[in-house]
Amino acid sequence: MANDNNKILNVQPHSDEAEQAVLGSMLSNKDAVNKVFEKKLESGHFYKNAHSLIFAAMEKLDKDNEPIDTVSVVEVLTKSKELDKVGGAYYISGLIEVVPTTAHIQRYVKIVIEKSILRNLIYLANDISKEAYDNIKEVDDILESVQKSIFGITQERLQKGFEKIDPILIKTFEDIDTIASHKGSVIGVPTGFNDLDAKTTGFQNGDLIIIAGRPGMGKTSFALNMMRNAAIDSNKKIGFFSLEMANNQLAMRLLCAEARVDSNLVRAGNLPKSQYKNLSLAVGPLSNADIYLDDTPALSILELRAKARRLKNDIDADMIIVDYLQLMQGPRGLESRQQEIATISRSMKALAKELNIPIVALSQLSRAVEQRTGSKRPQLSDLRESGAIEQDADVVLFLFRPWVYSREDEDEGKAEIIIAKQRNGPTGIVEATYINRYTRFENLAHNPEAPF
Repeated sequence: MANDNNKILNVQPHSDEAEQAVLGSMLSNKDAVNKVFEKKLESGHFYKNAHSLIFAAMEKLDKDNEPIDTVSVVEVLTKSKELDKVGGAYYISGLIEVVPTTAHIQRYVKIVIEKSILRNLIYLANDISKEAYDNIKEVDDILESVQKSIFGITQERLQKGFEKIDPILIKTFEDIDTIASHKGSVIGVPTGFNDLDAKTTGFQNGDLIIIAGRPGMGKTSFALNMMRNAAIDSNKKIGFFSLEMANNQLAMRLLCAEARVDSNLVRAGNLPKSQYKNLSLAVGPLSNADIYLDDTPALSILELRAKARRLKNDIDADMIIVDYLQLMQGPRGLESRQQEIATISRSMKALAKELNIPIVALSQLSRAVEQRTGSKRPQLSDLRESGAIEQDADVVLFLFRPWVYSREDEDEGKAEIIIAKQRNGPTGIVEATYINRYTRFENLAHNPEAPF
């Protein structure tokens, strides 16, 4: 009985019936052939070698623009001397008889691909186990290899085909009606910066938003202020990945900004007792906000995808912020850092579309800003290490504080949010106020002590 159980356990996941139904449908229905190839089914997805050989023959016929039928498949396999390996012409012709209905071809294909993915996971698990027991490779190398393998397997489940325009148009009209009914208001995730929201109508689902600036411009402060505004004022659920600062440091910044106390005094232990009440009062709103922090250093794109998906599934996150892009780890083996950043940027855009939420990524700018004579305002060409960032982003915002470059002539509190790119909206400059001692940005208000 034990041996029987072992045999059962050693049978890898597969479905002969689904594999036969796919092949039989293709032999009997031309439309089924097109649907199968649209799903990117490959011979390697089949468990049974005979089925893999038959499908490979069909692929050759399709490549040569020849019809796929029993006679043609038999001819191809005869020439390649593989007909006997598949059970002969009798087995091929019999495939048509076992098809319940060709109308369910996409379901059959899905079963075949999913069984293949399960087998690949088993192979991967065996490889991981062997490498772990061998104890030859570095742990980081094993993890990197595992991440690449899982990423490749995951990609198989992200195939998307054509959609007829009718339902797309219906959805588009619904979106237009929504925009019209909310004229002048924010329809995306609001940043809380009124002039910016007026130009962008908030950050939109599926968009990749890049917020860039040179060191000292306040990128992290701006992102935290924006997260605070969306979470507390608009009840949005926000995930914040910090690759540079620890969670307790982020909490300190949020708390000081909310309480309007000098963060330098807090860190030095010199905060007057009279201001402790402000800190206590600030804890409540922040504690009740749907803000989720992750300070994993050197985060890989695979780890980000996994954590972001879990956050979306667990709490239905409305937006994700990453601080910052250049600190992420891309796949190994790429020729340059530019290629690595391009891969990260492209993957983040794909993730935004997959989760259907805005993803905000902070980014460094190159030193070319300092080296320029005249205006130091950032340009799209200043995006550091990769032009792919500009290409992938739906919105590019630059943070610019003139005082950093001209402390005698400029107001320390003046800040500009430069909309350098907006795929579906206007560009331009939005002014804001920066209060350095609180490390917070605010709307350009008449009353600087007004709440965010």
